[in-house]
Amino acid sequence: MYLHPPDPELVRRLEDVGRRWGGGFEVVPTDEWKKVVRSFDGPVVHLTMYGLPLERVAARLRRHRRLLLVAGGAKVPADLYRLATYNVAVGSQPHSEVAAVAVALVRLLGPPSGPAPRNARMRIRPSARGKRVEDREEAG
Repeated sequence: MYLHPPDPELVRRLEDVGRRWGGGFEVVPTDEWKKVVRSFDGPVVHLTMYGLPLERVAARLRRHRRLLLVAGGAKVPADLYRLATYNVAVGSQPHSEVAAVAVALVRLLGPPSGPAPRNARMRIRPSARGKRVEDREEAG
């Protein structure tokens, strides 16, 4: 994940989540979002409320091996709308950046499946009621 503007505290928190829950997540702080967008080798998909409906472009997006998903904040610079290959609406109501990425990933890749990453310290144990989390570090 590229993060603009850089936020060391947010990077620390995200890295902590990665250590606990596993996976191959990396945060790359950047002062130059335009450079990241311009240099990306593939389509740039700006997730917004104002673009083409995701359902209309999903098949086209799935054909690409790599996509750069961009989720802007409250005040997205007009340049992003021009630089993006696709401006894609994941819904017609206001939503968070995390929600936009989550919805786009599920609609493009399908729901997550399979076991937790091997390097996961924490694992959720399915339960009809309550919260069951296993901490492998505490278990021994």
